[in-house]
Amino acid sequence: MSDIHIDSDQRSIERATRVFDYLNGLPGKIDAILVTGDLADHGLAEEYEKVAKLFSGPQTLLHCPGNHDSRGPYREVLLGESGDGPINQAHRVGEAVFAMCDSSIPGRSDGFLADETLAWLETVLVEAGDVPVFVCFHHPPVLLHMPFIDGIKQNGEDRLAALITRFPNVVAVLCGHAHTSAVSAFAGLPLLVAPGVVSTLMLPWETDKIVDLEMPPSIAFHVLDDSRRLTTHYRVISPGL
Repeated sequence: MSDIHIDSDQRSIERATRVFDYLNGLPGKIDAILVTGDLADHGLAEEYEKVAKLFSGPQTLLHCPGNHDSRGPYREVLLGESGDGPINQAHRVGEAVFAMCDSSIPGRSDGFLADETLAWLETVLVEAGDVPVFVCFHHPPVLLHMPFIDGIKQNGEDRLAALITRFPNVVAVLCGHAHTSAVSAFAGLPLLVAPGVVSTLMLPWETDKIVDLEMPPSIAFHVLDDSRRLTTHYRVISPGL
């Protein structure tokens, strides 16, 4: 999932809680929940306190920052750390590695993977060996043909492409930011954009408005099978599910 944008409004809490209740109540097993950025709406410590409560369920929870997040409070509340550099975390979950990269630029809405983040990612990919790796971050590194989002996409993406094409164990790129489900390709790999939880951004041929606050939140289920074939299912989380 992506873009929960927790703030002081009960609306954001209700929508995110609906999604987490659905996932935590599933009768079958899921390996992990990924939240690809914009956990808080204003990057405030009190917002991350609410996020921490959402993340306290039984599932393995992986996350990375988005452009609405603030590294200091994010680190202090969610990670128990201090510092202002990029928040990059690698996790081994079952038979896969998830490289959660920080594509945020403090004070800006567009994205960029800092040189230190790319160096960190290269180390993760090398150490993974033959284990499949998902490269995850907030900002899409391609145009999605959504003018608002395309203006604040991830820049410097050629550097990322040059890196991950060297590693055949990378199976997909996962991101958010667009508040709509989308599928594309990047560096010859699947690029899968998680839909938004707090809202849905509209396509320019659908309507003149940018955002719809009434559409229900959605999520994506990613299934990597033994042959390393990735299948993704998108699910709308309506009230009552």
